Amino acid sequence: MLLSINPLNPQARLIQQVVDVLQNDGIIIYPTDTVYGLGCSIFSKKAMKRIYQIKKMNQKKPLTFICANQTEVQEYTQGIPTDVFKLLRRKLPGPYTFVFKASKIVPKMMLTPRSTVGLRWPDHPITNEIVSALGHPILSSSLRISADELYDDPHELHEKYKKQVDLIVDGGVIFAENSTIIDFSHGTPEISRMGKGSVEWLGLI
Repeated sequence: MLLSINPLNPQARLIQQVVDVLQNDGIIIYPTDTVYGLGCSIFSKKAMKRIYQIKKMNQKKPLTFICANQTEVQEYTQGIPTDVFKLLRRKLPGPYTFVFKASKIVPKMMLTPRSTVGLRWPDHPITNEIVSALGHPILSSSLRISADELYDDPHELHEKYKKQVDLIVDGGVIFAENSTIIDFSHGTPEISRMGKGSVEWLGLI
């Protein structure tokens, strides 16, 4: 099912349709500020396993947590140093994936071998409204045409994945680009992948 939602002013009744799918072990495809992602509730093991099957991913490879506010970002980490937190407040929401040591509430099956978790708070109204209405983060993975090419058109995604997912959110064509991944789990920030987000501000830490 392809569901068109206004990307600038998401309709509440349509957002609730998406939330209903997630709450019933469903999988969605939805837009973010960087890519179209494949997502499910963090509390649905059944849906998470389906994502790994669709992506043909090793289940040891972790999925990213999509958050809707700073409280959620903090809740799933062991703690963010004050100086780092002040800078993150200026950069979030935004096109970044931040890796931190995971808190105890992160299910073990979602952890990396280093007990870390990747967190995103995208700057996209549809994403934020879905996560806010759901009441907890979404587990997510980006969708690619190839190693170097990302999907940007929801209609192409519909043709490819309509029989594999429960709902595809049409938020319009986007300029797809990877998020910048910054790993804070060692204390000193390390750039794991350059993407849409700038990194000049890391010099302030």
